[in-house]
Amino acid sequence: MTSVPGRRSSTFTRLLRHGFTHPAAAERLLDLPEMAPVRTDSVLLDALGATADPDLALRGLVRLVEAQQPDERQVLLDTLLSAKPLRDRLLGVLGASEALGDHLARHPHDWQALVMYEASDLHPGVDDFERGLAEATDPVSLRVAYRRCLLSIAARDVCGTTDVAQTAAELADLATATLRAALAIARTDAPEDAAACRLAVIAMGKCGGHELNYVSDVDVIFVGEQASESVDESTAVKAATRLASHLMRICSETTVEGAIWPVDANLRPEGRNGPLVRTLSSHLAYYQRWAKTWEFQALLKARPVAGDPDLGAEYVEAVSPLVWQAAERENFVPDVQKMRRRVVDNIPVAHIDRELKLGPGGLRDVEFAVQLLQLVHGRSDPTLRSGSTLEALRALAAGGYVGRADAAQLGEAYRFLRSMEHRIQLYRLRRTHLVPEGEEDLRRLGRSLGLRADPVAELDKEWRRHGSVVRRLHEKLFYRPLLDAVAQLAPGETRLSTQAARQRLEALGYADPAAALRHLEALSSGVSRKAAIQRTLLPVLLGWFADSADPDAGLLGFRQVSDALGKTPWYLRLLRDEGAAAENLARVLSAGRLAPDLLLRAPEAVALLGDPEGLKPRGRDHLEQEVLAAVGRADGAEAAVASARAVRRRELFRTAAADLIGSYGTEENPAEQDPGALVDRVGNAVTDLNAATIAGALRAVVRERWGDELPTRFAVIGMGRFGGHELSYGSDADVLFVHEPRDGDDEHEAAQAAATVVAEMRRLLQLPSSDPPLLIDADLRPEGRNGPLVRTLASYAAYYRRWSLVWESQALLRAEPMAGDAELGARFIELVDPLRYPADGLGEEVREIRRLKARMETERLPRGADPTLHTKLGRGGLSDVEWTVQLLQMRHGCSEPGLRTTRTRSALAAARDAGLLSPEDAEILDEAWVLATRVRNGVMLVRGRAGDTFPSEAKELAAVGRYLGYGQGHVGEMVDEYRRATRRARAVVERLFYGA
Repeated sequence: MTSVPGRRSSTFTRLLRHGFTHPAAAERLLDLPEMAPVRTDSVLLDALGATADPDLALRGLVRLVEAQQPDERQVLLDTLLSAKPLRDRLLGVLGASEALGDHLARHPHDWQALVMYEASDLHPGVDDFERGLAEATDPVSLRVAYRRCLLSIAARDVCGTTDVAQTAAELADLATATLRAALAIARTDAPEDAAACRLAVIAMGKCGGHELNYVSDVDVIFVGEQASESVDESTAVKAATRLASHLMRICSETTVEGAIWPVDANLRPEGRNGPLVRTLSSHLAYYQRWAKTWEFQALLKARPVAGDPDLGAEYVEAVSPLVWQAAERENFVPDVQKMRRRVVDNIPVAHIDRELKLGPGGLRDVEFAVQLLQLVHGRSDPTLRSGSTLEALRALAAGGYVGRADAAQLGEAYRFLRSMEHRIQLYRLRRTHLVPEGEEDLRRLGRSLGLRADPVAELDKEWRRHGSVVRRLHEKLFYRPLLDAVAQLAPGETRLSTQAARQRLEALGYADPAAALRHLEALSSGVSRKAAIQRTLLPVLLGWFADSADPDAGLLGFRQVSDALGKTPWYLRLLRDEGAAAENLARVLSAGRLAPDLLLRAPEAVALLGDPEGLKPRGRDHLEQEVLAAVGRADGAEAAVASARAVRRRELFRTAAADLIGSYGTEENPAEQDPGALVDRVGNAVTDLNAATIAGALRAVVRERWGDELPTRFAVIGMGRFGGHELSYGSDADVLFVHEPRDGDDEHEAAQAAATVVAEMRRLLQLPSSDPPLLIDADLRPEGRNGPLVRTLASYAAYYRRWSLVWESQALLRAEPMAGDAELGARFIELVDPLRYPADGLGEEVREIRRLKARMETERLPRGADPTLHTKLGRGGLSDVEWTVQLLQMRHGCSEPGLRTTRTRSALAAARDAGLLSPEDAEILDEAWVLATRVRNGVMLVRGRAGDTFPSEAKELAAVGRYLGYGQGHVGEMVDEYRRATRRARAVVERLFYGA
């Protein structure tokens, strides 16, 4: 058959349609005389078109046919045309592997190994492969027999008879049989050595794990012993070393039939520098004294495969306990993580994007993550002790150590990447893990994986998709904070047996071990997945709870949250998988009452603890937008304000949790340990939250009574700590209310509407509910409690012009618009600026301010309170610092713009920068103010209610100490430090405020 010049023949067109990329060359091959019986057969073209590379398959078939004797050739072709199973197997191999095509051309009878599979041959084991290698008596015949067995494995692989895991297991079994055959040849060649020693070959790495590649180093360790007491140890070890060396040469050396694979013994003790063969006792001595972390990780896959079976079993039995104790080594988890990073760092830059095995998102990422989880959790769970990556991954998922969805995705990605690796190596039977760059190679690879529409583009898409999954899950699992914490537990602490748990609870300082045990039993008993995950979490959580003043409260809180979220699928997954969620929850639950109470009212807020961004405070604009949206969806004013208060509860929890966790400090964010930063963050967050809540209440009332618009302009002015952005968790919101009728508004109606809004807002925000109330305090208004709750701007102007006292001007230093009409709020600030920053400074008013402060100190300090420990009114406390700063603001604010701020610390810094006080004095006052504020915040967090002095109850006092950074037993040091800081501040106040 010849093609007509200038025209495409029908065969040419059919070849194109069947996936041939060189149809002209294929036509020429089909025109050969040897191919006459099959050249017009459409079945053959269909079968060729189904292969990974039809051109390669046809070339291999022609070579095989040409290598046959004439009578044999006809048998081959007749069988090929009549037997579909053979046709698919033979052509499938020829289209995927040029190397196996070469083998068949050299050994043309080996195709008959593919003629028939018995049921028992579909998944052969070591015994089957040993029979296939039985006639091999020298290295050359062993290579031929090995390739013949490999041919059958490849045929099952490319035809889909076996999946990637079964193929890898068969390759490992063939390697086992080959090592045994090679050792038998070595023994035959050196019978004296064979008689002098016992030699066991231990498979490591992928061979040991039953997950070998087509072409890979076969990692082994050799163990030798005397064959009898009549042979001394030194003689036996030397004999065993000669046998082992001979075995390695048989497998590794290149002959006319090529090589089988390198046998690599570098995982032995001391690596290349150590003796090739050691006795069992020598191995153990090394592992017990000198072995590095990675060596125990490697031993995870150790499996006896050849030589003396009893000695091999003894070796694995002896080293296995050491493997499962490795996680107890100091810095075990960080060491494994560093080792993985080193592997990536050593990849040549030119290869990193093509590296299928070692690169980011590659096979090593899966294997390292799985092995690390195995070594940490496998100490107490024998079900995890598999050398196979996929089997171990299934066990980790079944035991609750890895999420089922994560395990499924990771397993799917691993299978795909291993399939890529297999098909890349199968082509030329070369050891490589680099994805090819050539178009034809990529096309063959894609088609071999079943990607046919656009093989190259589809392959790239699938590879990138699976690599991205691997990288994401590797980061999630391999760097999971919980792992290091579990690894640091003592061996008996990873299982919650009753006796061991009780002893540990007592040792950790739980006051009521019996009650704690009941909680543990309730949380972890049973065979459910939930209980399995709890059994992983609880041993670690117990230690974190113990690092607090009240471990019992932490465990009780954890049980309550777990009960509330027991049927929520994401809860335990979050604690196990996401960042520092579990440790964060432990810190929050064991630090006091406020945060757990907020959390138990809305347990779903625990999700905030697993999001790296979850503990960052949200800005006022964001909060106000969410609150107003919730109000807009609600049916009625009460429901609307309830929605706003629910947002406030969640955000209070966010702020409290961040405060508690930040007080522990983190290596990643040491700035969080700065007390001033923590104080500012709390003050700003609670202020923004209360402002947004008030805005929501205002919108709810207006919408309920008047629809879209109130019949007057209305603004809420923050005062006191609210205006100063210095609120604590339980602070009231000091405010002034101002309104102004618009042109055309009825003044009486406007006044009535404004009064109604104020009354209704205050009522709604204080309705009994599970959410914390927001108390609005308007006592700083003109005439105090005797004056109207709301005034017009003109009324404020008239009052301040005629009646204002110096304390009112001082109070206005904190005035800042918080809600309502922004333009009206700005005009109110313009009105009061001359009062709070008088142009002439202060004259006789200074004496009045000092008199008021002295009177407050004597009259308002609670009876019996220790003046050295009262955070608000005590010596060197909040009031001392704030009045000193405010005096400077009123004296110099007109001429120093930096002092025109409502915030104490900002004003203090501005006064320092303006030279109004020394840097040392500013630092002393700032330190005392921050410390007093933190004590107040700590008391609220610990007790769940506000307080201005240290708690008297020992456990609560210790919890405040822990919040302030003082460890167990250092409460007295905390109190002394507070007295010292405030005493120094009082000395500055005496000088600067009182002029002493």
